[in-house]
Amino acid sequence: MASATQSEMLVPPPAERFGFLHIDLNSFFASVEQQLHPEYRGKPIIVVPLMADTTCAIAASYEAKAFGIKTGTQVGEAKKICPELILVCGSHDNYAEFSHKISDAVERCCPVAHTPSIDEMVCQLLGREQEPPRARKIALEIKQAIKDDVGETLRCSIGMAPNRYLAKIASDMQKPDGLIGLLPSQLPRSIAHLELRDLPGVGARTEKRLNAKGITTMPQLLALDREGMHRLWNSVWGDRLYHWLRGHVTGDDGAAMDDGVQKSLGHSHVLAPEFRTMEGAWAVAHKLLHKAAMRLRMEKFWAGSMSLTFRFALTKAQVAQAKRPGRHFSGVTHEGWAMEARFAECQDTLTLLQALRGMWEQRPQGPMYARPFFVGVTLGRLVPESLHQVGLFGDPDNRAALASTMDKLNLKYGHTTLHFAGMLPARESAPTRIAFTQIPVQYGVDYL
Repeated sequence: MASATQSEMLVPPPAERFGFLHIDLNSFFASVEQQLHPEYRGKPIIVVPLMADTTCAIAASYEAKAFGIKTGTQVGEAKKICPELILVCGSHDNYAEFSHKISDAVERCCPVAHTPSIDEMVCQLLGREQEPPRARKIALEIKQAIKDDVGETLRCSIGMAPNRYLAKIASDMQKPDGLIGLLPSQLPRSIAHLELRDLPGVGARTEKRLNAKGITTMPQLLALDREGMHRLWNSVWGDRLYHWLRGHVTGDDGAAMDDGVQKSLGHSHVLAPEFRTMEGAWAVAHKLLHKAAMRLRMEKFWAGSMSLTFRFALTKAQVAQAKRPGRHFSGVTHEGWAMEARFAECQDTLTLLQALRGMWEQRPQGPMYARPFFVGVTLGRLVPESLHQVGLFGDPDNRAALASTMDKLNLKYGHTTLHFAGMLPARESAPTRIAFTQIPVQYGVDYL
């Protein structure tokens, strides 16, 4: 039986009403390119981070998807599958601009309550808007507003459901240009045909863990009672999921719990071929930190930790060696390395660079770590400026003043105008790439 606190938070599904619309833009990056370039319309295109056969597609048009090409397909393989495939280098600024335009178009029909990512929006329905015919009318108006205000190639799938979790599921059930509603009276049988991986939050690792516990199908999962779901997940997540899948509205409306405090910020980059050396990787890491540190100050945070991540490509000979009989081969053709440094709260670039250099000097050595192709820098343990405690000895080297001066010039003329010498080789490398989980913010003349 639910506790008193749970009972207060839990509301039974309203009779045949929808509480949320989840708007999922279909093949968003590829659709933007087709809107900007009419010559690409009706043709198979993929959006890539850089023009190299060794990188992967970050988006594919539906014409490309018809060939089996999808996000994550290696470019070289995609070109073999579809020789007429068009490659387009992604434009962070264009996608951010279109995301804002689409949000404005949606707002014309219904207020946007949440923006989970650059290509998703959530609207909360109130009062008579929750009645299925009215909710459907709003959804169709949103589709038309996006077409009229932003462009005819921009399509979306919309899910309607009693809570946010189910609305997200519904938005994935019919693509492209879908409109699916999950009525309370039809739950949970209306989702029994889905795969476990169709549930938000259930990835490959979670699915494997569920399988090991005897849950391999959605009907098996739905057959569990609340206590069984709690034991399956060994956390309150199981309780929440039990209620969400039955259309109940919980205190967080079916969204992942969040205390509202940002935990980290950072940048990562797939290296262009000319930077796939240790010297090139260091220069790019230096630039990524330069951008992250500037964002840290613009968003008024102080950081207490930093993580540095590298991935190294293996040669064919090294992969063949790993595949030798008697040795376990995971199928992964790269090596990874990461390290975290913790330090007193700071936000100036020079202090952060010292921490980065300290980790860099401890990087692994040897032939397995000679061909870097990915680098990421993340600042963590963030503290809002209002909660930061000033150090006992202040700032004797005037590092904060130096950072402030650099920011003023970089905001006015571009974020690479003034920088430390270490990033000079990569000054034009690692441009701001596509932000998948947030809508980018413009600082000065650049998006970061």
